[in-house]
Amino acid sequence: MNIKLHTPKSLKTGSGMSSMKQFLLSLLATTVSIALTFGTAAIIDYNKKQGEKREIVMMVMYDMCNSLNLTEKVDSSILQSMEIQRQIAEAPANFDALKFKMAQFTSTTMETYTETTERIFSSSIETINTVGNVLFTENVADFYQKRKFYKTTVCDSLLNVIIRKNALSTLKGALDVDYSLYAMVSRGVLNDMKRLYAQSKQMMEVTDEEIDAYRKQRNQIDNSMSEKEAVDSVLNNINQLQEKIEESKAKLK
Repeated sequence: MNIKLHTPKSLKTGSGMSSMKQFLLSLLATTVSIALTFGTAAIIDYNKKQGEKREIVMMVMYDMCNSLNLTEKVDSSILQSMEIQRQIAEAPANFDALKFKMAQFTSTTMETYTETTERIFSSSIETINTVGNVLFTENVADFYQKRKFYKTTVCDSLLNVIIRKNALSTLKGALDVDYSLYAMVSRGVLNDMKRLYAQSKQMMEVTDEEIDAYRKQRNQIDNSMSEKEAVDSVLNNINQLQEKIEESKAKLK
């Protein structure tokens, strides 16, 4: 008896290899598709976090820069007050003409530090985690502590002495204020703040040009908001006046 064997199509020469190739290609395509999907999502998420991180860093550096500028103004006004005190001591008859110049320190301290950025940065662990640099966080915290110490020990304390001694209204008071101690403390704290600011810029690779650009951007936003608030205020006044006019007219009927 002759038995004729039939080879299944799937096992014919080349057909098994072809199926395997198709399977591998399909598997590769699926793998690539998944990798691209998750990879793209990861890249988008990473870029978003980097953008948020940079925005927080620039906001803090901008605040630190403004704080330094104000501190330098106060430091300079203390030295100016000492110089005017010297001139008064040498020529007491010029007190009335010079006493108004001594008010420079008083007017400068009126430009108080803005603590909004400090509160945002210090109170949110999420913000600190987004920055992701422990040394930078510590530097910023130290800077804000120095700023608070400066305001209390130099600005507030000296201003209280000037008021208590009537330094802006009496000759004796003007000569009794001891500016030297405050001048030394001021310069020491100012130098510490400058050092922390410079270190923070270096850590986060922030340039002066970037801070200036950020300042211009912030100024544009602030000016736009101020203009809008001014317009809203005028419109509110107009509406209030019109309401009063209508009320008065109704009483006449």
